[in-house]
Amino acid sequence: MVTENEKFKKMTETPIPKLISRLAVPTILSMLVTSLYNMADTFFIGKISGTTEQVTSATASVAVVFSLMSVIQAVGFFFGHGSSNFISRALGRQDVESAETMATFGFVTSVFFGVIMCVLGLIFIKPLAYGLGSTDTILPYAVDYMKFILIGAPLMCGSLVLNNQMRFQGNAVYSMLGIISGAVLNVALDAFFILHMGMGTDGAGIATAIGQTVSFIVLYSGMRFGNNVKIKLTKYRFNSELMKEVFRGGLPALARQGLAGLATVSLNFVAKDYGGDVTIAVMGIVARVLAFFVSIILGFGQGFQPVCGYNYGAGKYSRVKEGFLFCIKTMEVIVVVLVVVLFVFSPYVIRAFSSDERIITLGSRALRIQCFLLLFVPTTSYTSMLLQTIGKALPSTILSMARQGFFFLPMVFLLPLVLDVNGLIMAQLVADILSFFLALFFISKEKRIFNAYQAEHPQ
Repeated sequence: MVTENEKFKKMTETPIPKLISRLAVPTILSMLVTSLYNMADTFFIGKISGTTEQVTSATASVAVVFSLMSVIQAVGFFFGHGSSNFISRALGRQDVESAETMATFGFVTSVFFGVIMCVLGLIFIKPLAYGLGSTDTILPYAVDYMKFILIGAPLMCGSLVLNNQMRFQGNAVYSMLGIISGAVLNVALDAFFILHMGMGTDGAGIATAIGQTVSFIVLYSGMRFGNNVKIKLTKYRFNSELMKEVFRGGLPALARQGLAGLATVSLNFVAKDYGGDVTIAVMGIVARVLAFFVSIILGFGQGFQPVCGYNYGAGKYSRVKEGFLFCIKTMEVIVVVLVVVLFVFSPYVIRAFSSDERIITLGSRALRIQCFLLLFVPTTSYTSMLLQTIGKALPSTILSMARQGFFFLPMVFLLPLVLDVNGLIMAQLVADILSFFLALFFISKEKRIFNAYQAEHPQ
């Protein structure tokens, strides 16, 4: 078993490209597989039997419920990132006891909030569905799907915390296994419940809930018995100081993911006036496709975060900057290839999710426009991750809120007034361009890291 001293040496002395690449492979796989949850549900629901209108409404229900999942994930990421940033810095200082205390606090508190969301959501499920942007025709499908997502909320929150806590300790392989086990099962059960059993959106919801349960069990077992700081449930106490640390490290993730949910809700409401169920379905499909490719970008950045936390805690600022630049340069090359592929093959991609020609035509145009946002995501995301991991909560939170909040929300309401449905399609791209320039501004302020890097890498 690797000791904490050996892990510390690995994280602070291994060459940066080799270390980040090794850590990024399992995190990329984890993110890719996680994105399959909603993509698989969208894909298989699009294959249910019924009229074209019924299938379109069922497909749109996934887009409606996705905003709820974003809120649940926001809570999980809040406690996961908040506790994990603290843990990585504590381990960088070789303070294992504080790391274990925070691990227990973050995990238990997140599950508690998940239970609250589950209970309140089930009580007010129909008003909640309308509040998320459902139309009358989408409602029955959304309710069937949503009730199982709510039931799985506590386990989803707990799984996200456990996944992040292991990842920030440099143990990304086991966290990957936990996420993949549930996701693979979810895809298999989608096919069985929807295609074989004919259970429709009910089947998709049940498959997702079972997948989340399996992921939770695997992740908790790994955290409890593996080479990680230990979660000790008997020692849990609500601690205001620990909660402050969670806010410090987790607020950017809460803002980012929470606003992602609000952005989806806003998009659904505006889409009602520009094509109704068809447009909601299109935007949902395009969002799932792009989320799959964004997960590659985020997964690579997550390989950087534990390196950043350890080395910043150890005062090795030049390694922090080196890792940051390595991630951006490497990912931009990959992204250019992805954009070309998506632009060329967009009609075939959309056709995989729907046979409705209205969805294929509008969806192809939307994907060709929105795929260019991938060019701006690496710099914005990695800047936010850097600021969040080193404890710069305010600029990281502002940057996180900008993409889906400060910039996107005005665009999604204003651009359609001028450009009709094309304005709705372009809103996210415009928001990403503006967020890119804001990221450049914030990273230019990190003089300590920049100067340390320059001192060791003179021109």
